[in-house]
Amino acid sequence: MTESTKIKWQWFEFDQLTAKQLDEMYQLRQEVFVVEQNCPYQDADGKDQYAHHLLGFIDDKIVATLRFFPEYADYDNHASLGRVCNHDSLRGQGIGKALMEQAIIYANENFPDKSIQIGAQSYLEKFYNDFGFERISEEYLEDDIPHILMLKRI
Repeated sequence: MTESTKIKWQWFEFDQLTAKQLDEMYQLRQEVFVVEQNCPYQDADGKDQYAHHLLGFIDDKIVATLRFFPEYADYDNHASLGRVCNHDSLRGQGIGKALMEQAIIYANENFPDKSIQIGAQSYLEKFYNDFGFERISEEYLEDDIPHILMLKRI
């Protein structure tokens, strides 16, 4: 059995998250985006309170997360998702794919009339293509990391 089959997925509104869950979620995001990628940036950007949060648990420990916005003003009010990450010790086991599958199911069931736009790190273009996202911009730098805008049309 792979680790991805042991994961318990759960969606939360921000106010439903416990202090422990918030702490673990922020720790994981900082481990991935700040420490691993050597990119000091403001992760706590004031937007989490407006997002739906998908957490993946193994034995009550958060090992994967992303946030989803039903409408994101910066992206012409398309839905959006971001802060997609999983624990480095579990990479290569299909957890990132399972995380995205859960997000797309949720979006399709709850917001079927919304396209989803993302700002993806450029090296992940193929990964997101596999979920139906298409590149819609030239490459740009965000926090000194190459990114592209991508859209999954309804």
